Amino acid sequence: MTTQQTTTPTLDLLARPSGGFAMVAMDQRESLRQMFTAALGERVGDDRLTSFKLAVAREAGPYASGFLIDQDYGFGQVAAGRMVPGGLIVAVDSLEQEPDGPVEDTGIDERVDLAAAREAGAVAAKLLLIWRDDERRGRRLEIAAEFVRRCADAGLLSVLEGVAKPAAGATAFDGPAAIREAARELAGLRPSLYKAQVPLGGAAPEERLAEECGRLDAMIPVPWVVLSQGVERDDFPAAVRAACRAGASGMLAGRAIWSDVVGAEDVAAGLRARSVPRLQRLAAIVDEHARPWTTR
Repeated sequence: MTTQQTTTPTLDLLARPSGGFAMVAMDQRESLRQMFTAALGERVGDDRLTSFKLAVAREAGPYASGFLIDQDYGFGQVAAGRMVPGGLIVAVDSLEQEPDGPVEDTGIDERVDLAAAREAGAVAAKLLLIWRDDERRGRRLEIAAEFVRRCADAGLLSVLEGVAKPAAGATAFDGPAAIREAARELAGLRPSLYKAQVPLGGAAPEERLAEECGRLDAMIPVPWVVLSQGVERDDFPAAVRAACRAGASGMLAGRAIWSDVVGAEDVAAGLRARSVPRLQRLAAIVDEHARPWTTR
């Protein structure tokens, strides 16, 4: 992967004027294909995935402070077409995932040239790491540190996402504690921005969520946002509000914004009618409650 020392960018490139983040994630790959299968009863090809991602970029992108997409299904088109006014983020994670299963592990996708992505218009790169308390824990930290270093060398912001899962054979799993431990280790590497799970899957009263998010905030020395995977779509606004009240700077979310448009006959109309208003409501929550990244 080619690297090059350049001027260090700031998170203003991904932020709203309030200093918070209301960003859209559109880097799902086989997981998105699974969603189409559930909606349509049949597997769809790569062209259908790309078409959907580009529609989200066109319709929702203008309302997002940042937009995340992968190079296999649309990054080049979004970058070349200048489809999103907010900061463009390229996904650099290679995913270990069976066609009909969850992501089990990740690494850095060596096909992604960070310098070329920056030239194309990206301002940041994102790496997902599955965090487990197992024998590969140290190696994952090495991968995360390498990612942060490569981004800095390429003049890109680094967005590091930790998703905590139980180790193979584990008989008990304390989800909130694992999310905190993942954040302590990964955010401790000082990425530009840390992307965290919502504790308790967002399925708790807002004050309880705020309490758990406060414990999470204490583990994170850099600005952070929440993701929406694992949170029911209707629960996500309250989860974002709770996280922001506890110190988060916003959200980088996909499913909570556009999941019910997957498989729609008129995708663009569905995005305009459902997804754009959701994103606008979430942005309003961020503007009111998020901790500006500059105060971290």
